[in-house]
Amino acid sequence: MSSERHGDWASWAPSGRLAVPVIVLLVNVANLVGVATVTLLLIGVSGDAGGGSRAAVLWTALGYTVIALPVGTLIGMRRQRVTNAWLMADRAPTTAEATQALRLPVDTAIVAGVIWGIAAVLIGVVSAAVFPDARIGIRTGVATLLGGVVTAGVTYLLVARAARAVTARALAAHPPAGRLTLGVRPRLLLTWGLTSGVPLLGLVLLFLDPSNPDGPGRATVVFLSVVALLVGGLATLLTARYVGQPLRELREAVQKVGEGDYDASVTVDDAGEIGLLQEGVNSMAAGLAERERLRDLFGRHVGTTVAQRALEDGVQLGGELRTVAALFVDVVGSTSLVRRTGPEEMVGLLNGFFEVVVEAVEDEGGLVNKFEGDAALCVFGAPTEHPDPSGAALRAARRICDGVRKAGKLDIGVGVSCGRVWAGQVGAASRLEYTVIGDPVNEAARLTELAKDLSGRAVASEPTVCAAPAEERAHWVRDAEVELRGRGEPTATWVRRTD
Repeated sequence: MSSERHGDWASWAPSGRLAVPVIVLLVNVANLVGVATVTLLLIGVSGDAGGGSRAAVLWTALGYTVIALPVGTLIGMRRQRVTNAWLMADRAPTTAEATQALRLPVDTAIVAGVIWGIAAVLIGVVSAAVFPDARIGIRTGVATLLGGVVTAGVTYLLVARAARAVTARALAAHPPAGRLTLGVRPRLLLTWGLTSGVPLLGLVLLFLDPSNPDGPGRATVVFLSVVALLVGGLATLLTARYVGQPLRELREAVQKVGEGDYDASVTVDDAGEIGLLQEGVNSMAAGLAERERLRDLFGRHVGTTVAQRALEDGVQLGGELRTVAALFVDVVGSTSLVRRTGPEEMVGLLNGFFEVVVEAVEDEGGLVNKFEGDAALCVFGAPTEHPDPSGAALRAARRICDGVRKAGKLDIGVGVSCGRVWAGQVGAASRLEYTVIGDPVNEAARLTELAKDLSGRAVASEPTVCAAPAEERAHWVRDAEVELRGRGEPTATWVRRTD
């Protein structure tokens, strides 16, 4: 047996091998309580005449109870033998077995209802035969029938509550279809019938009984009212638990999902509307978790800013002109290094190098646009605006040089340039890539080659340094004018201050 998550007695539900036998035991107890209640009611409504006749009726009821309870137990166990089989084998049920398990409350209530129906006919016939006024048989039969209706209804609510663990295991193997149990509205109507409809109908029939023109006695009315209050309280408690506890669990799960815990879920333990809602919340959480994983994977491939921009604006070809700072970083002597270390060790070195690059660039609000073998192109100012692209790029360049030098495993060169570029998606409709195209990108790559031969290992174009704040310019000194490959004009360069 097990207790559900909240741990209080009202949440208790048997599970495992003893589930069906324990539920049958609970049903027998509920029916014995019903028998005792109806017996006391029969004593009050069977009239004052014929004490021997009343005794005959009571002995008939007792004898029938002794026979009916074990017979009903056997019938109930037989109807749910397949459920007991897979529970005892501790395995997942098949679709047919899960369907049968979901019918446990209905089957139990039907068996109880049939047994009580037979009892009503039997007691009514015996009463008509032994009492001087045969109409008393109708009175006792109706009283027994109404008691049976209430007992069968309470049995359904009780079993539906007690079988939550069994229902959860069945639905875990085969999700709910929403057709196998009473939904919220029928269950509320059943509760109304048990708490108001049947007791009031019983009182009305007692007052309209032609065999008792004086009406029922005070004790009978009081007893019937007390029973109605007790049964109503139990039925209302079971219905409230049926609706309230799953809603509380759903609220807690939705709150966790709202806080970013996409692993939150609820146990699906109902085959009606509530079960469909539980399954829907679980599906929603799983979908959001999958979306978050895709967002994270997307961001790792294209950069978080590009991913966010694509999610907000959609995926489309095209772009825009922007003023950006481009930072290009490349490893010195990578060809000979890979021959010395081997490809596996080289990949480890590159991963450590790129970790330094990504951390420095993202801390400054930039985007690592692409990795190109042992090199990386980083952009400041696209796809989102940057208040100081040049200053951020220069600070990132210095930080990258310091980080790689501190690691002592690789040597690099860094080039920084700024200017107008085209930034946007290129490729085909089925395969896109965010990139920047323009002279600053080419210039940064050429400056990187120049930086590999300098002690500071970082070179920037003059417009880049001049556009940076004064406190950043203090870390750079003007160097020579050089003609970079493919440009055809001199480029004024600044190098990182090393003194």
